[in-house]
Amino acid sequence: MDHCELTTEPINVGAVARRVVPPECGATVTLDGYARRFTTRDSKVIETEYLVYEAYEEMALKEMQKLAAKAKEDFAISNVGIVHRTGKIEIGETSVVISVAAPHRKDAFAACEWLIKELKRTVPIWKKEIYADGEAWSEGEAAE
Repeated sequence: MDHCELTTEPINVGAVARRVVPPECGATVTLDGYARRFTTRDSKVIETEYLVYEAYEEMALKEMQKLAAKAKEDFAISNVGIVHRTGKIEIGETSVVISVAAPHRKDAFAACEWLIKELKRTVPIWKKEIYADGEAWSEGEAAE
């Protein structure tokens, strides 16, 4: 069973991963995306103090569900879990978890990679990086 969610609460990575495991699967691949301290912007390394995520919630959930369905069409996988946090995220805290359950790990890895790229590209969730001397909005795929 697929699971897509937005939350303002800390994400339990293991709980997201275990939620998508059916008995026919032999592998779950889980991406734990978390806030990092340093960002490179215009060839300059900048220290990030924290992140703020905002989302158009209704549309974001619909798009996440579309991604899960498309991944199941395109990859030999069984279930997908996508949980994204909104609000203030401290350095080291998880901002997004994607878990993919599949009979075989190769398909789970490929689907997980595709899902994070497409999530950043298509889902209306925006990331603002806060620095000691300012702030900047990050754009999708460029913000890896």
